[in-house]
Formats: sequence, structure tokens, C-alpha cells
Amino acid sequence: MQSRGIMRRMMTMTKKQKKMLKRLIGSGCLYIVGLIFRAQPNLEILEIITLLGSYLLAGYDVLLRAIRNIKKGQVFDENFLMALATIGAIATKEYPEAVAVMLFYQVGELFQSVAVERSRKSISSLMAMYPEEAHIVVDGEVKTVMPEEVSIGDKILVRPGEKIPLDGTVIEGSSMLDTSMLTGEPVPRKIKVGEMALSGCVNQSGTITVEITKEFQDSTVAKILELVENASSKKAKSENFITRFARYYTPAVVIAALVLAFLPPIVLGSYDFANWIHRALIFLVVSCPCALVISVPLSFFGGIGAASRQGILVKGSNYLELLAHTKIFMFDKTGTLTKGSFRVLSMIPQKGFSEEELLYYAAYGEMDSNHPIGVSIKTAYGKEIERSRVTKYEEQAGFGTIATIDNSEVLVGNRRLMEKNHISYIESKEIGTIVYVAKDGAFCGTLVIGDELKKDAKQTMEALKAQRCTTVMLTGDLK
Repeated sequence: MQSRGIMRRMMTMTKKQKKMLKRLIGSGCLYIVGLIFRAQPNLEILEIITLLGSYLLAGYDVLLRAIRNIKKGQVFDENFLMALATIGAIATKEYPEAVAVMLFYQVGELFQSVAVERSRKSISSLMAMYPEEAHIVVDGEVKTVMPEEVSIGDKILVRPGEKIPLDGTVIEGSSMLDTSMLTGEPVPRKIKVGEMALSGCVNQSGTITVEITKEFQDSTVAKILELVENASSKKAKSENFITRFARYYTPAVVIAALVLAFLPPIVLGSYDFANWIHRALIFLVVSCPCALVISVPLSFFGGIGAASRQGILVKGSNYLELLAHTKIFMFDKTGTLTKGSFRVLSMIPQKGFSEEELLYYAAYGEMDSNHPIGVSIKTAYGKEIERSRVTKYEEQAGFGTIATIDNSEVLVGNRRLMEKNHISYIESKEIGTIVYVAKDGAFCGTLVIGDELKKDAKQTMEALKAQRCTTVMLTGDLK
């Protein structure tokens, strides 16, 4: 199983990372050969050649970066420290130590590169919401253009299954919109003429015409993508501290190494400079701040990437750091704590109506509904809807539906629909989403629609409460 995981990680490496991996494998092989030559008498030349070859194969780019940075005036960085320490080890004929330090350093750099690339790919997966084209309506004809070419006031056509490319107002048609890419809400939202359509949403059912109110660079989806791309630029306090720390720490380490190399032999009068220079080089290697400088930003970048894999957008590492001090968590219920898959939990018919009749009228009343609650009612009914039985159908947003079924007027919706039509109903105290049904002005009964709890919701709440955090659930349910 571990070998499979390693193979999968190798398959996801970039060409540059694969090239580095091959270099390190080759360097490691030469290093082993060099150690074998070292153990044999009279093979010192072969030992030096193989170990130097291993050293250059693993670290030539570190040496080149150190030289380039010195030319630019950027002397004190990890490349300079590694070059100085390893070259010093070679000068004191400690070839295996020089190779081992450079090899292990480069292995660590490769692991860092792979981790960053995986996080970057996770973050870039959010770019799936990027609209590739827009269908603009010009003199009755539809032309396909890039979203950046659309201006304010232009009219675009959005067909079922397509992403809305720019923000605008619906001027023709109605549909159900999948807003999960923007809000995480799994329940589609009804949209009609006069309402705002946000870019990044997916049109699910009907064709709509949208008049553009914002240019692409100012649209909702563009702003979200900008946040993703600039997330790494918003640094946490610890990251800013590490950056300032490294600026002063590295020169201090180099100065301390120089003092260690020359002061003790002079003070002690031994003048054993070779031994103390060797100790100073060891001090340089041990004191290299690579792990400290790399680990902090890498951990934040990895955290942002891990969050994006779960569909969570973090604006920057400074906000990620704030989560450590958060004490109040607010959760939306549907689709966050629950799966967003509704089903009929119970039916409470009134006297004179059976459960079968109640479900029959509710299913026919939700005949053309694409809302998950309406779909759950039709699923519970389990029979084919005979459309000829319905002669009139009207959907009232925020209330429910009114339909003429078998020459009877049937209302299916919430309590506001009942009150609006002066229906005397019995308010339900059940837990869940309540759907009331009335026929010809008489209250028929109640359906209780419930959602299934996600398997990790309870564990998450318990974990937060164990940390003495307060949890709040946002829901439109009665309880």
C-alpha cells in the first residue's frame, strides 16, 4: 500500500521535480559507491572522484544560486550557508559529510516542492468556476465571445447546464440555479425576471437572458479567483516574524562561525586552525535556518491547500491563523451539517384524509418543482405523475404552489401560503421542514421533510465543544 502511495505521488510530480528526483537517486548511488571505495585501501582517487561527482550532481544548482545571489548583494541566505559549509567540508577532506549534507538538504527541498505543488493544485481546482465563454445576444443573433469582451448593458443567453459568466439581472425566463460553487449551499435557488444572477452559478433548468451589470473583472467569480490567487500574499504574524528573523539570524550565524574558527585557537594558543575551522563548518550546518524558514510558510500554504480540497476558501494565512483563537462557530444546517438529501419523515393527515391522499395531493402540487423538498415528496409518492389531472399550476416563490388537481384547488407550501389564502391550519411542532397541504379551502394535513445528518457532524460538534467553543446552527426549521 505504501509503494502504491509513493507511485501516485511520483505520477503527480512536475517534470522539474521528476528531474530532481532522478538527480538525487543518481547522487545517492554515487555516494554509496564512494563509501565503498573509501572502505578499500589504495582507492582514494576513485573515492574523491565519485564523491565529488555525487556532490555536484546533487547540489550544483545550490552553488549556482549562491553565486547569483552574491552578485545581486543577497549574500546571507540558505544557499550561501549550504555552499560555505559543504565546500569547507571538502576543503578539510571530509567528502562524505559534504555529500550527505547537500544530499539531505536537496531531499528536503524536493519534499517541500512536492508539498507546495500539491497545495497549489488543490487551490487551482477552485478555478473550475472560471467561465470560458459567454453567449451574447446581438440583433437577435447569439455570438460566443470571451467573458472579458462583454460590456455593461449587453445581454447574454445562459442555457441549462451552463455557468453564468458575469453578474447581471434576469430580463427573460426563469430557472433554478446551483449556487454551491459560491455559497456551498446544495439546495438550488429559484431565479426569475428582475432578480440578480451571480457569475459562477450553474443554470440548471430553464434558459434565461441576463443583462450585464458588471464587467468581468468586477464580477463575483473574478473577485473570488483573485482572492484565491492572492491568498499566499496575506501573511500571518508568525510568517512575518520568521521573515524578519531570518534577515538577522543568518548574518549572525556566519559571524559566530568566523569567531569560532579563529578566536579559540588564538586564545588557547594551540593555533590548531584546521580543527576549529572544521568545528565552525559543523556549526554552520547545524545552525542553518532552512527548516525554520521553510516550515512556517509551508504549513500555512499546505493548510490553505488542504482547505481548498474540501471546498473551503481561505483568503490568506493571516485568516487561517485567526482560526486558532476562534471560540464561536456558526454552521448552516442544510448541506453543511446535513447531506442536503431530503426525504419524507412523517405524514399527519387531518380527519377525512388518508396518508395516501395527502401524499397524492402534495406530489401533484409539486409536479414541476425542481426543489429538493418537492423532489423528495415525488420520490415518496413513487408513482408516475399524470399531467392530464392538473389543469392549472402556479408556483409562488417563498410560499409554495397552487394547482388545480382533479378540478379541485390544492395548495402545497409553508404556513405563509396557508395564512395568505386564509386557510385554517394546525401548526406543526415536529422537527424538520414542514409542508402544509390544503384542498378547496380545507386543511388536509402536514408532511414533515427531514435531511440526513452527515456522518462526521456529531464528531465535529463534540470536538469543538471539547475545545470549549460555542456552536450555533443557522436554519429555517421550527426547531
